[in-house]
This record gives sequence, C-alpha cells and structure tokens, in this order.
Amino acid sequence: MKASRAATPLATSVATGLTIAAATLATQAHATIVEFQTSQGSFQVNLFDQKTPTTVANFLGYVERGDYQSTYVHRSVEDFIIQGGAYSFDGQAEAIETQAPIINEPVFSNVAGTIAMAKVGGKVNSATSQWFFNIADNSANLDLQNGGFTVFGQVIGEGMKVVNAINALQTCGEIPMLDYSAEQCSQGEDAVRANLVMINDIVVIDNDPNSAIDLTPVENTLIDEVEPQSDSDSGAAWWFAPLALLVALRRRTVR
Repeated sequence: MKASRAATPLATSVATGLTIAAATLATQAHATIVEFQTSQGSFQVNLFDQKTPTTVANFLGYVERGDYQSTYVHRSVEDFIIQGGAYSFDGQAEAIETQAPIINEPVFSNVAGTIAMAKVGGKVNSATSQWFFNIADNSANLDLQNGGFTVFGQVIGEGMKVVNAINALQTCGEIPMLDYSAEQCSQGEDAVRANLVMINDIVVIDNDPNSAIDLTPVENTLIDEVEPQSDSDSGAAWWFAPLALLVALRRRTVR
C-alpha cells in the first residue's frame, strides 16, 4: 500500500482558508434574534438557526446586504398570512434582487406566530427572499403543501400585536393599505409610501446561537407521513406576489 503524501504548503493553506471561511459563515449564521422595524411598529423574531441553518443563513444574507430596507408588505390575507420580502418602494415598486433558491427544510409547523419562506408553486426548493408570517394555525395546509413550507423562526414578546394589526388593515387587491379607500383602489389613484406597510429595516439584535433554547416550536409531523417531493414545472407561482399587483402599484405611483 502506498504511503500518503504529505500535504503541500499550498494545500495546507487552502485547507486552512476553507476552515476559516466555514467558521466565519457559521458565525454569521448564528445571528438568532432579529428586529423587524416597520412603519406600524417594531417586533422581534427568534430564528431557528440550529434546526433550519440553510434557511436562516439565506435570510440573514438578505438582512446583512440591506436588501429588506424600504421594502413593504405586499400581501395580506385575513386570519391567514402577511407576506413581504419581494419589493422595495421609492416612489415606485421595484423587485429586489434575489439570490439562488435554497433547499427546503420543513422541520417545524406553520402555527400562528411563526415566520416561513414563500416559494413557487410546484417547486419544493424554490425559496429566495420572500417570507410570510402565519396569523393562524395553518399547519393542516402549509405543513404538507408543496413539500411543506419552511418555518425558520417565531415572533417573540408582544410582537404579534404588530403583526395582527397589519393583517387587520384594509387591502387593495391583497396589498395592506393605510388611508387609502376602496374607491381610490377601484379608480387606481396614486399611492404613496405613507399608504404602504413599510419594512424600514430588519436588524440583528442578538447573535447568541442558543437564544432559542427556551422556545418550544411545534414540529412538523405531517410531512413525515408523505413521500418526499421533487421539483416540477407544474403549479402556479401562487406564493409569490402576482405580477398584476406590482404593475398596478407602479401604475398608481408613476406619473
């Protein structure tokens, strides 16, 4: 049997570099508590970086790049969900730049107070930037649909008061609006930033990787009862904001 060759200085340097890079990535992925700073108030979310590491690292990448600054909640369905992370607004709506889709991690259940990733219908591993908050217990539907929607954190403290207040706002289409009447909506009158639920920023406030140790998230047990799904081209992109909403908002804000 041939003896293994000693590592060259270059190989050792590369290996060391990869180890440092991996350690750096792991540290970045441990930013466990974030604060959503919205036009309707701030609230905190504890991320499950120990159990859904890929999803949390992806989300924090958008946070660290500032991609969620000046975005808005583009979808609200009463007693169901509110959704954001798709569009920024600075006089008009613009789709934010997205990174590569990530692998699905359906570990926890879509119960009230949790945050999960939106994705393309019929594509299990298609989540990018869009997230949604479960207003009610949506486990019977969302824990199984499209391979299960990945829950990667939960609202803590009194935060659901803010989330529920946003969900209670009237909508134009499915966009929650303030000081914007149904008549204005039907006539397509101009909307301004003050009419939208703005996400001014999402910031890390606690990077302790064990900050979720006292939380007891509900496990997704329904997903264990079905065969794993693979991506396909079937199904509508129902969980992404319909293009019509973006076009309509642009029409109302661009003179």
